[in-house]
Amino acid sequence: MTDEACIRRTLTLARRAEGMTSPNPMVGAVLVKHGKIIAEGYHRKAGTPHAEVIAIEKAGLDASGATLYVSLEPCCHKDKRTPPCTETIIAAGINKVVIAMQDPNPKVSGKGIEELRKAGIEVISGILEDKARQLNEFYIKHITTHQPFVVLKVAMTLDGKIATPVGESKWITGEKARKEVHRLRGKVDALLTAIGTIRADDPLLTCRTGRLKNPIRIILDPDLDIREDANVLTCPPGTIVVTNNGSSRKKRERLQGKGVSLIEHTGNRIDLQWLMNRLGAEGIISVLIEGGSSLASSCLEAGIVDKVIFYIAPKIIGGEKSFPAVGGKAFRSLSQAHMLRRTECRRIGDDFVIEGYLDR
Repeated sequence: MTDEACIRRTLTLARRAEGMTSPNPMVGAVLVKHGKIIAEGYHRKAGTPHAEVIAIEKAGLDASGATLYVSLEPCCHKDKRTPPCTETIIAAGINKVVIAMQDPNPKVSGKGIEELRKAGIEVISGILEDKARQLNEFYIKHITTHQPFVVLKVAMTLDGKIATPVGESKWITGEKARKEVHRLRGKVDALLTAIGTIRADDPLLTCRTGRLKNPIRIILDPDLDIREDANVLTCPPGTIVVTNNGSSRKKRERLQGKGVSLIEHTGNRIDLQWLMNRLGAEGIISVLIEGGSSLASSCLEAGIVDKVIFYIAPKIIGGEKSFPAVGGKAFRSLSQAHMLRRTECRRIGDDFVIEGYLDR
């Protein structure tokens, strides 16, 4: 029952609610007494009890004198739907609190730790912090920048193609990779694509995994060309269409009558940084980009992408007219290329996955 082992357990518990807690972080908690775990808990969704409170309530009077392990600094502010966790911890008679990472939320950051120490509780922080930060990378990006964390997903062949010259793209990757993408959709708040993908494929853009939720669909459609019977407009949870304020007023009104939300911008080219600020202000903390080569290049050039996930099929299409994974302007030198850090490579079925973070 080392500190590291107990914190690792809190991270495992926290991940059980992946995709369910937004805009809150995922948090797990473990209570240990006399070298044994006496209670556990994890935060299930916004508005429900926090992990620490669940564990303490399970332990009851046994919580007195125990050590609490938690994946994120306990909250101490009252500007939310649930009471401060620090008050519950102090009232329970906890002797020691071990934390994976400090909460970057300015309302909490360091203040929760300070409140516990003032009450005479020993506090240790920074155990497996890198893993705790990766667990809540969506939350951390949003709470510190007010923008969503953005993931660019691409499915391509070994030679970097996403479709044949006639636009055939189903299916480049295998079934296991496609199932993983559906799970990925269920972990984010919103899925972003462009009108070209909607016209070409008329997709549902849902998460067909059962337990996880469907993401909000966001369609970039400057001229409001979307068909009014498009699949993304006829099934839940909801769709946001981003269009310019000069598009058809009557069509905008008809779409709004169907429950479609509209975000209007000025000009033909959508400012993606502006859009991320707008989405972040509306409480969207994570966005998955799925689209064609033009959308991928636009998002990379705009600097909104935090992480990329490339699914690579062991196939070769070839041909100059086949569609590349990333279009747009080419860099004149390798020193200008988008660089990745913390890259990982793994195999899924017959396909390969390479993921990493954009180096700013």
